[in-house]
Amino acid sequence: MQLKAALTQAIELLEKTHVPSPRLTAEVLLMHSARCDRAHLYAHPERELSDAEWVQYGRFLKERLQGKPTQYITGHQEFWGMDFLVNPAVLIPRSETELAVEAALNLARRKFAGSKGYSIADVGTGSGCIAVALSVELPEARIYALDRSAAALDTARRNAARLGVESRITFLLSDLLRDCSGEASELDREQENISPPRGGDFMNGWPEHGLQGLHMIVSNPPYVSEHDRQMLAREVRDFEPREALIAGESGREVYGRLIPQAAQALRAGGYLVLELGYDSQAAVQHLLETEAWDDLRWLPDLAGIVRVVTARRVDPNLAQETAS
Repeated sequence: MQLKAALTQAIELLEKTHVPSPRLTAEVLLMHSARCDRAHLYAHPERELSDAEWVQYGRFLKERLQGKPTQYITGHQEFWGMDFLVNPAVLIPRSETELAVEAALNLARRKFAGSKGYSIADVGTGSGCIAVALSVELPEARIYALDRSAAALDTARRNAARLGVESRITFLLSDLLRDCSGEASELDREQENISPPRGGDFMNGWPEHGLQGLHMIVSNPPYVSEHDRQMLAREVRDFEPREALIAGESGREVYGRLIPQAAQALRAGGYLVLELGYDSQAAVQHLLETEAWDDLRWLPDLAGIVRVVTARRVDPNLAQETAS
């Protein structure tokens, strides 16, 4: 089977079964099977696939037809111009999250320029895309990558190593901003084919009294409600990690836990950067409109949907003086 014929057949099959982006999907899976780039794919349409490549291509197409995301089939996803390893232990990085990275970078460069060793925590790091992007862009910062899943942290650490920033990131097992070293999450128990929890590898970085005095906290937390779970695309609902998607009955539960913890962990004048669900602005605004926070900024995506909020931690002493 020649490359051109294999590509044409796959596009027709994917179109017939209503798989999104059929041409792009067919191209990516064929390039992955034939170990070639797009230029080669179209410059050499007459190239014959080997038997092994043809069998592999057929297996990849079958997996995609069954709903498995293309990124989990290839094991890769681009984010912030970098190639990240992904697997079913982590969410697939999305372009919307780049808005949170952009907001964090703008704040860091304006507020902490010239400082040495300022600290940023990425809560719920998953693949490590936020932590790695910030570490690449802010080499003077000390980054903490936190996640409840040791399998996710293992993936994040491998991405950091591949992209040359592992030494600047501390990986911590956590329940949001709280130490949960030694606890296996539901995801880790389910992911038999992912590296198992290795608690000792992630426990060394926890300060004795927890994370305190952080300059910034960035997070893309779970924000899908149990009710909305069935409305998710099959690729997301059935294949991406549930505990990284579902926040609870309302979808606001994680915000309700994270924001008070962030108020305790940030130093006065530190910043919180949160990615938001499409309908979570009102609930998050209610949580942030307290004496602990000011300078709230709501950032929309290109479609005009508010996707990120930033807030500054008020000096607790000044807040108490004002209240008295």
